[in-house]
Amino acid sequence: MTTTVLISGAGIAGPALAFWLRKRGFAPTVVERAPALREGGSAVDFRGEQMALLERMGILEDIHAKETAMGAQVIVDVRGKKVAQMPSVFFSGEVEIERGDLTRILYDHTKDDVEYVFGDWITGLDEVADGVDVSFAHGESRRFDLVVGADGLHSGVRRLVFGEEERFRTDLGFHAAGFTVPNQLGLDHLGQICSVPGRTVMVASGRDSSALNVSLVFASESLEVRRRDGDAQKEILVERYADFGWEAPTLLEGLGDVDALYFDSLSQIHLDKWSQGRVVLLGDAAWCAGPGGSGTGLAMMGAYVLAGELAAEQGDHEAAFARYEEKMRGPIKVSQKQAAGIGTFLAPKTRFMVGYRNFLYRILGSRPMTKVFTWITSRAANAATLENYDAPVAARG
Repeated sequence: MTTTVLISGAGIAGPALAFWLRKRGFAPTVVERAPALREGGSAVDFRGEQMALLERMGILEDIHAKETAMGAQVIVDVRGKKVAQMPSVFFSGEVEIERGDLTRILYDHTKDDVEYVFGDWITGLDEVADGVDVSFAHGESRRFDLVVGADGLHSGVRRLVFGEEERFRTDLGFHAAGFTVPNQLGLDHLGQICSVPGRTVMVASGRDSSALNVSLVFASESLEVRRRDGDAQKEILVERYADFGWEAPTLLEGLGDVDALYFDSLSQIHLDKWSQGRVVLLGDAAWCAGPGGSGTGLAMMGAYVLAGELAAEQGDHEAAFARYEEKMRGPIKVSQKQAAGIGTFLAPKTRFMVGYRNFLYRILGSRPMTKVFTWITSRAANAATLENYDAPVAARG
């Protein structure tokens, strides 16, 4: 009998898991709250061991076809004067692609033999002797052998099974926003970064020269704003960046026409255990590290490990979940440690720290330091090794 697995979330971790589960003989179903795949989004990069994973999946060529091909990142002051320059590998890794393009690739590689349900979400989980009875906001209740929460930082599956988010979320003291506007700055495969104390603006234009991807990072305690209240979020951004200077006024003018706005705190998730009974968490739902922690690559590596262990244990989900967690805990510890101070680095809180950060950029961007910063930025990516689940057990170790 084929094991049925319900996956909550059609971002990146969910479809990646569905890919490997189907390849190993499982029957995955992916449920996604959004009415369709989410387009656009910030760029994600891969490096080190993660490149071998993409090649093993057979999607590396597709990713190269859609890569941003970003060049250098130029650090400027509020007058627009260049103060440092970082080579593309520092921010863009060995290959970089917009999140929406990667999601589409994963979907295209799974849609023919994986069931996708859009516009619905899980509202209840009731574990019974031989499965989990799942209720949905719109669809009829169904029973699955296993359930995976791959639904991000604000995971609904985690809340239903483990408790409220506040018990496991550690805020890093910063918020981030991302949106796309017309490329009025004329950037061509180039990025620019400008910081004042406690606030940073990052802009970049890659494969699509007509579009400018804007990322804002600012120091902030908890904000009283609903997650889906885009108008209130835009008001906060306009208020926070009103006196920023540089190109901020031009960027903020385009904010009113933005439909897809990303807005959230920089936070980490810390759980003592990633599974309970027949339910397990994956990616940001289990271990969100934040920017700089190689989160996308590790989520896809975690999907590979989870599917491999489920197949290796031949239906013993408790043993498989334990092995999955045992193998991913170390890499995630490295990831979270690496990302813990990213907010302070992206948006230094004092004038002195802005200057010091820019000084570090100049040092790290120099040719003699290339190997050093490549090693630094690849630590999290290389923390998880790519095991061969097709090899005999003795060879896998």
